[in-house]
Amino acid sequence: MSKAIPVGVSARHVHVTREHLDILFGEGYQLTVKKPLSQPGQFACEEQVDLITEKGSFKKVRILGPERKQTQVEISLTDSLKLGIKPPVRDSGNLAGSPGLTIVGPKGQVTIEEGVIAACRHIHMTIADAAELGLKDKDIVKIAFGGERGLIFDQVLIRVSDSFKLDCHLDTDEANAAKIGNSDTVELIK
Repeated sequence: MSKAIPVGVSARHVHVTREHLDILFGEGYQLTVKKPLSQPGQFACEEQVDLITEKGSFKKVRILGPERKQTQVEISLTDSLKLGIKPPVRDSGNLAGSPGLTIVGPKGQVTIEEGVIAACRHIHMTIADAAELGLKDKDIVKIAFGGERGLIFDQVLIRVSDSFKLDCHLDTDEANAAKIGNSDTVELIK
């Protein structure tokens, strides 16, 4: 069975805790919504920070809201070369043993000992979507894109929750390799 799934391309970004937001932007600071993201309640923020390691840095990296229980930085594997670190490819929130870095905001900076990952490619879906497709949370599937640089991606994680909306998340490396954009769809292959 195959099914067309909309794609969201995810560039490098940061999720922050309340504690770290206070340090980076000032006590009681509230994130400012720039635009909603594909997943309900998620949004790109106006706020940006710098990411720094001993070997490299990125300026003006966007924060995504809302606040999280643990600060997390998501980068591509190409980004990791510039930063000189080796992030594991992991599901969001699985941060144990990952490298850290320094996050610099306008009011202060935070050094996290762990929290930098390259997010594994994944598909968000509702419980109804999963039932229709015969899938469950944490299943692994393949997806195909038939464009000019068509590819089949293996090891795509299924994430199921009624708080999700059907959407496939790829990082910039993956999207660039297949010439996939935010307006494209991929086919789910079971």
